[in-house]
Amino acid sequence: MIVVFDAELWIWDARRADSWTFVSLPVEASEELRQLADGSRRGFGSLRVRVTVGGSTWATSIFPGSGIGSYVLPIKRAVRNAEALDVGDIATVTVELTDS
Repeated sequence: MIVVFDAELWIWDARRADSWTFVSLPVEASEELRQLADGSRRGFGSLRVRVTVGGSTWATSIFPGSGIGSYVLPIKRAVRNAEALDVGDIATVTVELTDS
């Protein structure tokens, strides 16, 4: 399954000093991913994905967002720098569920 969406970058409040930056996947897409991956979740309920933002593509995991009904995706500093993104910016994100 491949999901393409626009999302605002935000900082996780619990780790604000570390500037952990995320985007939230749409709730509907998160529900579909959860159903497709039933039984293949990893630690913390995470799912392995391949992500593209601008010209950057990388493998990572998405994690269930606490109480928000959607998965959250960490956007690493190297990608933010390469794509000139900062907290509050809107990014077009492509997420593809992978097996490994």
